[in-house]
Amino acid sequence: MADYSPYQKKIIDRYYRNFDAIAFQKLSELTTELYLAEGKQKDRLWKRVEEALRKLEFPESRIVHLMDKRDPQLLVGILKELDGKP
Repeated sequence: MADYSPYQKKIIDRYYRNFDAIAFQKLSELTTELYLAEGKQKDRLWKRVEEALRKLEFPESRIVHLMDKRDPQLLVGILKELDGKP
């Protein structure tokens, strides 16, 4: 592995410390984009949602269910759950 400067090490450390928040933000942006998307763009966005949920280590059975339904409302529910809101 390459040697990093102390500055670079701090940046890398902050990224991994805030990874969950970054992934959550990305997932919420994808949700908004899904409501506006059409056609093939919508398929690509769902693929990105699936990847984001896997990175967050969300249960595989729930990911499969979401991908079968492809309902943005279900994704909103997942976001609320991840955020800890009822």
